Amino acid sequence: MAQKPSIPKGTRDFGPEQMSKRNYIFDTIRSVFKLYGFQPIETPAMENLSTLMGKYGEEGDKLLFKVLNSGDFTKKVSDEDFSQRHIPKLTNKVSEKGLRYDLTVPFARYVVQHRNEISFPFKRFQIQPVWRADRPQRGRYREFYQCDVDVVGSDSLMNEVELIQIVDEVYHRLGINTVIKLNNRKVLAGIAETIGAADRIIDITVAIDKLDKIGLENVNKELVEKGIAEEAVEKLQPILMLSGSNEEKLSQIEMVIAASEVGMKGVEELREIFSYLTHFDLDVEVELDLTLARGLNYYTGAIFEVKAKDAVMGSITGGGRYDDLTGIFGLKDVSGVGISFGADRIYDVMESLDLFPKESITTTQVFFVNFGKAEENYCLPILSKLRKAGISSEIFGTSAKMKKQMTYANAKGIPFVVLVGESEMEAGMVTLKNMESGEQKQITPEQLVEVLSSK
Repeated sequence: MAQKPSIPKGTRDFGPEQMSKRNYIFDTIRSVFKLYGFQPIETPAMENLSTLMGKYGEEGDKLLFKVLNSGDFTKKVSDEDFSQRHIPKLTNKVSEKGLRYDLTVPFARYVVQHRNEISFPFKRFQIQPVWRADRPQRGRYREFYQCDVDVVGSDSLMNEVELIQIVDEVYHRLGINTVIKLNNRKVLAGIAETIGAADRIIDITVAIDKLDKIGLENVNKELVEKGIAEEAVEKLQPILMLSGSNEEKLSQIEMVIAASEVGMKGVEELREIFSYLTHFDLDVEVELDLTLARGLNYYTGAIFEVKAKDAVMGSITGGGRYDDLTGIFGLKDVSGVGISFGADRIYDVMESLDLFPKESITTTQVFFVNFGKAEENYCLPILSKLRKAGISSEIFGTSAKMKKQMTYANAKGIPFVVLVGESEMEAGMVTLKNMESGEQKQITPEQLVEVLSSK
């Protein structure tokens, strides 16, 4: 018996209806990116491991998919290497490339490699798949698309504000009710400094970034297990529990970290962003969340996370400011900021809330029933006119039974069907049937173009 075909866990097939919906998301996001003057680029699915490793923290490095060297990939490995089972050492000898974990690090590599070809500030967007060796679960896949938009070569906080406007516009068009969680890594550094654990900022941010997922008690437990002093963890508690309006939270945290220069710089940046936002009429709610950490090590300033209010789902957009990501590739002091829309999670949210417009699913607008060769010859020039007018149309390939052809049209959700028999050909007409209402009327081919163009 032949083995039943399957796909790897954490990956998915997408049929025609699903692809129509996904393309609706991609097209919406892409159109907003272009509206704000961003330009598209693409980078390879594979990057050198030297590009990827060490950029996402220890936990992120573990989730990188490594690609075995072609040919005899074990030729550099000795028997002693195998017997010691030193995985990092073995990996370095059998693998030089990996699938990209995100689009930001490859973008930083792109900027450095092509710095003489681009103008700064460089505003780019990128819509491509990424891969993570994560444990698959709802909303978390091993292969998924990111829709990234970044500005590099500018440290102006207007860029952060523009990204918030982009988030607002995208989710307004998609019909998703969202909230933007906003924080600043400098504030988190100030908190770490204030509680006496300035050198443990990475451990602290990685832990508190899990607050929504594992709860305060488990976050505290993880901090202690990582060697953070219990006294420091105790000092952290009231900070994690701050509440009130954005201004009230800023005032409270300002008093707590007043002695930290870097922390106060973060507060100043947040105030400036909120001040800019008063000039815009946004649909989206922007909330200061001092527990937001974003686990990636390269963030240095404002950080964002977007959640859908009406669906149980993790963040559907996230990002932040990175002051020297290009520095790891030899180009120092090039600040950037960007966000990433998680297309797969957005899809799941829209599906659960039934937000996809009907027209986003329909691929063919009108279907011609095929009654025979004479009818084919009559219909084909009309089909050509419709397509030239931008109206998606098709005709059945053979003169099969009427029931079979209508079943085909129904299965594809085609809203209009054209019927042409002897009487229509003699009169120079066609019969147009509305599949939803059942209404039928005879019209000329010219009128057919006009009617369908207005739909």
